[in-house]
Amino acid sequence: MAVLTEDKRKLIGQLQKHLLRWQGFKSPENSSESIGLGSVERAFPNAVFPIGSIHEFIGTTPEQAAATSGFIGGILAALMRKGGVCLWISTSNRLFPPAIKHFGVEPDRIIFIEARREKDILWALEEALKCDRLTAAVAELHEIDFNQSLRLQLAVEKSRVTGFVFRSNPLRVGNTACAARWQITPLPSESDAGMPGVGLPKWGVELLKVRNGNPGYWELKWSAGQFITVSKPEKVSELPMRNRKIG
Repeated sequence: MAVLTEDKRKLIGQLQKHLLRWQGFKSPENSSESIGLGSVERAFPNAVFPIGSIHEFIGTTPEQAAATSGFIGGILAALMRKGGVCLWISTSNRLFPPAIKHFGVEPDRIIFIEARREKDILWALEEALKCDRLTAAVAELHEIDFNQSLRLQLAVEKSRVTGFVFRSNPLRVGNTACAARWQITPLPSESDAGMPGVGLPKWGVELLKVRNGNPGYWELKWSAGQFITVSKPEKVSELPMRNRKIG
């Protein structure tokens, strides 16, 4: 078995960085700063959560919808910890604003926009992603095709705004230009010190697709204002079939 020399390793590393840049991946300005997703972040290129990119979330049940909204809230809290504003666009405002405060996001830092049609949501999202004064934008919709997702990705590459597309009950998943495709599943909560009642939020987090990264499955919980990994990462190919409804 051939052994790579140090020069060859450096050459391969440089080629990987060039490929990532050619394929549209740009590291955050402070690439050493974690957003607090723990081992999940190591699944991304250069072990950095890709800001200035589009993240696609897939949900098929009301329970997944609620879990996904909370999980996105935790990510927004990390992105907005130094300030900033987020837009949340949907056809019906099902998110209870005070609930997002549990994940460290003040409701007055989110501007909620209600649109009548999904094409209006896509238009509003694209315009929002062009505004570099925003930190992030979230859109709830059912369908998005590759060309539409590519327009969104091109918009954020200039503004460095992070976009989240939450697709509830999509008729067809298909291919998109998004940097990552997530599926969030609620897990039984854990109460502190065996106390009765509702415990800490807990999720099954699956990265179905990651551009130039490594898909996998993790279990995370929200405690003391941060994500905490409660299980070792698993490869998507090793998951039970019940966890792999959408690929």
